[in-house]
Amino acid sequence: MGTTVQPVGNLLREWRQRRRMSQLDLACEAEISTKHLSFLETGRSIPSRDMVLHLAERLEVPLRERNVLLLAAGYAPMFPERTLDDPALAAARKAVDVILAGHEPFPAIAVDRHWTLVASNRAVAPVMAGVDPALLRPPANAMRIALHPAGLAPRIVNLAEWRAHLLARLRHQIMVSADPGLVQLFTELRSYPAPEGGGTDVGDEPAVVVPLRLATEGGVLSFVSTITVFGTPVDITLAELALETFFPADPATAEALHRVGREQAAAR
Repeated sequence: MGTTVQPVGNLLREWRQRRRMSQLDLACEAEISTKHLSFLETGRSIPSRDMVLHLAERLEVPLRERNVLLLAAGYAPMFPERTLDDPALAAARKAVDVILAGHEPFPAIAVDRHWTLVASNRAVAPVMAGVDPALLRPPANAMRIALHPAGLAPRIVNLAEWRAHLLARLRHQIMVSADPGLVQLFTELRSYPAPEGGGTDVGDEPAVVVPLRLATEGGVLSFVSTITVFGTPVDITLAELALETFFPADPATAEALHRVGREQAAAR
């Protein structure tokens, strides 16, 4: 039995409500009348292909879901989805590799929309020491590695704070994308044992800066991270790809990572 596609009007209304916009708000943003928008949402009018894309742009609908809207309206999908090793994405893949390698000796990873690890640099392996190898086998998930009891969680000094930060980040992504895969991941992560005395609360919004403090044999390493995404991508894979780069939050961490980097270089 095939998957039932909702009418495009229903989908547009769901995205508008998800963005907490009234019909008047969206109509003003899209420079159309509220009557026209109402007709589109109720199915009394069928939007043109350009109108679907116009409204999707104003609603900041992810590219993957824009294809769903186009199909629901009776049009062919517009945005391709290729694997990162596809020749058409060779330039993008090279850019990812250059960024990851250029960030050494500090850790950096590339993940897809479900936080599956796509690539990483050489500085990541030492940080992952002690993680259950089963968690590192493809398709490895960065969120699972961080919070699973057999992952990094036992070594994260500020686990309650970091856990709340990651869950808030994930919940924000769910609000933006309505991705069922992220909902499933969120449910799984929340089922892991909470840090003692840390409760189970999840912040409303991810904090701007939360350090990751990781216990190692050489002492506690402290990181802050940034997320980089491709600007104005027209491919679903690129639109959903994110690079997370970790920076030392103190001089001791910087020195420790430089030392490990020198040791890795000498061993090659």
